[in-house]
Amino acid sequence: MNNSIKKIFPLGFPWQTQDPFLFCVYHLDHYPKGNEAMGPDASLEGRNLGNDFVIKDGWRMYHGQTIPGFPSHPHRGFETITIVNKGFCDHSDSLGAAGRFGEGDVQWMTAGSGVQHCEMFPLLKTEEENPLELFQIWLNLPKKSKFVDPHFAMLWHEDIPIIKTDHARVKVIAGSYQTTQAPDPAPNSWAADAENEVAIWNIHIDANASYTLPKADSEVHRTLYFYEGSEIEIEGQTIALNYGIELHPSESVAIKVGSESAKFLMLQGKPIAEPVVQHGPFVMNTQEEIRATMKDYGLTQFGGWPWQYTDNVHDKKKGRFAKYPDGTLVEKK
Repeated sequence: MNNSIKKIFPLGFPWQTQDPFLFCVYHLDHYPKGNEAMGPDASLEGRNLGNDFVIKDGWRMYHGQTIPGFPSHPHRGFETITIVNKGFCDHSDSLGAAGRFGEGDVQWMTAGSGVQHCEMFPLLKTEEENPLELFQIWLNLPKKSKFVDPHFAMLWHEDIPIIKTDHARVKVIAGSYQTTQAPDPAPNSWAADAENEVAIWNIHIDANASYTLPKADSEVHRTLYFYEGSEIEIEGQTIALNYGIELHPSESVAIKVGSESAKFLMLQGKPIAEPVVQHGPFVMNTQEEIRATMKDYGLTQFGGWPWQYTDNVHDKKKGRFAKYPDGTLVEKK
């Protein structure tokens, strides 16, 4: 195997990750025009509504019945980072927080001691199609932070730096790139300590061009996900589309792109190196903690659900916005 490459693996659903990351999924859905209820203006016949993960006609309803998405569900013990490159996501949670974000925005939510939220994909356009491209990443919390207060933040695309070179652009969602720093992550995040060198970068490279991924400062886990393009070359090795590459962080890596432009997601971070016990949406350190979490959720519902519907969406005419648990409202054009 080449010096900078540790491992090459096919991308499944979800994508394989390394500590401190628990999970990464890529959603690409070519939704049709929307109807007045913000659902698909198309027949839902033949779909397994409530659990529709088959790509039929280029799109999925997921757990949604009338609007695609993920109705209310709980989390504890980790963080979700949701990157919406195309389309929109409507967030509502048990803290009373809400938001509509998309077209490059990122939501960073620390579940901590426990939160319920729903993530729906309103099809706002009725005269044209509603493509959705979204990554959701689960970043673990160390034992000391499993029970921190839940936190909800929005990283608006206007505030996320994009580094441009002659043949590439790097969107710095977390971490630092050369001298450029991403927006602050959630305060109790593993990413909040610079020594953990957590980085989330979305990298676009032009066709027939080369780009060098800079080396990390410390021994971290680093994975590059090749999700759009045709083929690339690293150190003389050809790598096909829809493959992941685990890289040695101490080496800078030259990437040569073929006749189609290429897009990548890079996840990097110092491993937490603690036991991980997961039961669905709960991630703790021991089986006993999982049992206690299930009991706690059964008793408290993590604060209950303050919205009328489990698949809550916001007014069709609303733009991008974030309403925080303390009532603070931020609206974007």
